[in-house]
Amino acid sequence: MRIKPRNIFRKLFPGAIWEIDDPEGIYLTFDDGPTPGVTEWILNTLDRYDAKATFFVLGKNVELYPDLYQMILDRGHKVGNHTYSHQKGWSMSVERYVEDVDLAADMVHSELFRPPYAEIRPSQLRAILQRYRVVMWSVLSRDYSRKITPKKSLRGTLKGLRAGDIVSLHDSAKSFRNTSYVLPQLLRRTREMGLECKIIEL
Repeated sequence: MRIKPRNIFRKLFPGAIWEIDDPEGIYLTFDDGPTPGVTEWILNTLDRYDAKATFFVLGKNVELYPDLYQMILDRGHKVGNHTYSHQKGWSMSVERYVEDVDLAADMVHSELFRPPYAEIRPSQLRAILQRYRVVMWSVLSRDYSRKITPKKSLRGTLKGLRAGDIVSLHDSAKSFRNTSYVLPQLLRRTREMGLECKIIEL
C-alpha cells in the first residue's frame, strides 16, 4: 500500500510543502540523525548512485556528532532543522516549541524545517512559517516502525513512486533494519525511472 498523506491531513498544515513540481527529480529525506554507523552507511550508499538527499537533523545529535554533521555537508547534501530534542509539538506551548527549534538553529543553519512526528499545532506552525519553509512528505516509508517488515516498507515506498515526490526515510538505529533494505532498491528504481535524486532547494 502506498502511504500518502490524505488531503484532509494536508489541510491541517497550510503553507507546508508536500511535493515539488519537478518532472526529473525525486527528493529523498532522512530524519533524526546524524547517527554513528547509520549516517555513514546512508552517505556511502547515496554516493554509489550519485544521489543527493536532504537530512532533517536533530540539534542534540549535531552537538554530539559534529563530524558526522559536517560529513553530510561535505558530501554535497542539504540539511534541515528537525528541532533540538525531537519534541511532540502537541504537548508543548508555542514558546517552548519555538525555543527548541531555535536551539537547533544555533547549529543547523537552514531555511528548511520538518516537525517531528508531524505533530505541530496551528499556532506553532504559524510561528515557524515566519522563518522557515516547512517540508512534509508525499511518500512515507514507515521505516521507523518495528511492526513493518523491510519488504512491506519497500512496497509502500515504491508503489506509485513518481517525479516530484518527497520521500520520508530515517537516519536512526531504530530504523536501520528497514532503511538498509529500502534505500538501495529505491535508488535503483529511481535510476530505472530516469529520475535524479536531488536536494530540496526552495
